[in-house]
Amino acid sequence: MIRKIFSTVAVMALLSAAGGVQAGGDPEAGFEKSALCHGCHGEQGQAIAPNFPNLASQKPGYIVKQVTDFQKNLRYNDTMSPMALSIASKEDLYDIAAYFSSQKPMKAMIPGSDEKLIKKGKEIFEKGNPRTGLYGCINCHGVKGRGKSPSNQVFPVIGGQNKDYLVAQLQNFRSGDRKNDPAGMMGDIAKRMSDAEIDAVTEYLSSL
Repeated sequence: MIRKIFSTVAVMALLSAAGGVQAGGDPEAGFEKSALCHGCHGEQGQAIAPNFPNLASQKPGYIVKQVTDFQKNLRYNDTMSPMALSIASKEDLYDIAAYFSSQKPMKAMIPGSDEKLIKKGKEIFEKGNPRTGLYGCINCHGVKGRGKSPSNQVFPVIGGQNKDYLVAQLQNFRSGDRKNDPAGMMGDIAKRMSDAEIDAVTEYLSSL
């Protein structure tokens, strides 16, 4: 399984190099175009509630992909799906993504504070769980969850993301309610995570 995931990561990294260039946009134009987004994600991409995702410093190509998936009903949320449909053009979407990605690094609304849990989460994030075949998150999401490289737009920035949001997404991947991940990678990983591991990893990420 680990070998399969490694090969998938390599393929997706190659694909993302081109995707990142195509997701270019004008951040100045994106500020005005993103006005409707500010009600949930904040003016600078720092969410107004812990169950909403921070978008500040997120990879622009990842933002474009997720909004497009909402538009195509490949991912669904009662609030976000209709909001995604309100974006009039690809140019507008690229500009909005460029604006949020240009903001200061995201910070969780309620930072993790349980030091013992953070330490456990950091270990799982970096090393995974060899006993269950759980792949270390660092291999796709980079050191401290800040991304692998500017050219890799496939895997999102998750360091500093809101814990409530991260927990919900991992649970959705595990249950199959969310399945717009590349090659089903996150679904496979989430199914290998216990509730305690999800709690620890998300505590660590929200503390960054």
